[in-house]
Amino acid sequence: MSTLDEFGLTDEQVLIRRNVAELLARVLPPEEIRRLDEDSAFPNAAFDALAEAGYMALPYDPAYGGMGGSRKDLVVLVEALARHYSGASSLYLPTVVYGGMHLQLTAGEHLRRRYLPEICAGKLKSAFALSEPDTGSDASGIKTRAVRDGNGYRITGQKLYISAAHVADYLMVVAKTDSEARHKGVTLFWVDARAAGLTMKPLPTLGRRTTHANEIFFDGVFVPADHVIGEENRGWSGLMKGLNLERLCLAAQACGNMHFAIEYAKRFAQERIQFGQPISKFQAIQHKFADMRILLRTTQALTYRLADMLDAGLDPVEETAIAKIQGTDGEFKCAHLAMEIMGGAGYTMAHDIQRLFRDVRVGSIGGGTNDIQRNTIAKMMGL
Repeated sequence: MSTLDEFGLTDEQVLIRRNVAELLARVLPPEEIRRLDEDSAFPNAAFDALAEAGYMALPYDPAYGGMGGSRKDLVVLVEALARHYSGASSLYLPTVVYGGMHLQLTAGEHLRRRYLPEICAGKLKSAFALSEPDTGSDASGIKTRAVRDGNGYRITGQKLYISAAHVADYLMVVAKTDSEARHKGVTLFWVDARAAGLTMKPLPTLGRRTTHANEIFFDGVFVPADHVIGEENRGWSGLMKGLNLERLCLAAQACGNMHFAIEYAKRFAQERIQFGQPISKFQAIQHKFADMRILLRTTQALTYRLADMLDAGLDPVEETAIAKIQGTDGEFKCAHLAMEIMGGAGYTMAHDIQRLFRDVRVGSIGGGTNDIQRNTIAKMMGL
């Protein structure tokens, strides 16, 4: 790792990068990743190892067992996870960011004190349930209902494409408590994934198989009133806070995925001999690598700047949308260029670039499609 790669990082952030790389090399070697991908199996050993090393606690307040890490610390960690394997960041984000950070950002003190220490210790997994069959991009149009029932609520509806829900202990569920309102009728719930009336089934997907998507059905699932995250009908602002953080992490994940594409293709190009020399010596190949490096460096610059803005207490909605687009478009372009460099070899299942190509294809679709992000940018421009 060059000095420029570490420019602007603290000594602790440099250690995060190095320690995560060493940890994952030990618990998630290439042959184990291939086995998990083929079996669509969750990387439990890696999750446990990250928890034991304290990384589940990184972004949380020390009052709940956390390490008090900054948003930039989180970016460094997520990028390092994806640099080893895209699924390593995908196993981390549903619990720590998509589920758990909603608790820290929006929930009452009783929920924070009860559940955040378990998340920090790696004893609890969570997932984020927002998308539905008829409402993905239009988050305020969700149809899942939560109706008052005594000292709690009954949730009825369906969620779709929910990553890692099959291993979750709790779900952060977005539901409507006022069906006539749009965003003003949204409420967030912390739901036991084993509750009566809740069922789910796996959805086979092209990529991200180790944290595969799931379909979830709620048939009058009871949730205690004290498991509302925030206030009834006022969940929209809390949801937006969580989604901004999610998109920061998606951009960081994309940086790691671009690193992987460049490093994997570079090793191949330096070993592949054609016309008496490594193909890395041909200008046509070198230009592809240069384009990949440009995509990586520009995304890193955006993402790290965005993290600094969030750490400064700003609400950079436009910048969040830009980083998400730049990152997820860039990671797919890098995976594509890596396959072009590797030719027929890259298209075979014998090489790991095909897995990266499958894993990153969802980037521009998930976490708020890139077209929706463009709508946000246009709105912020006053158009």
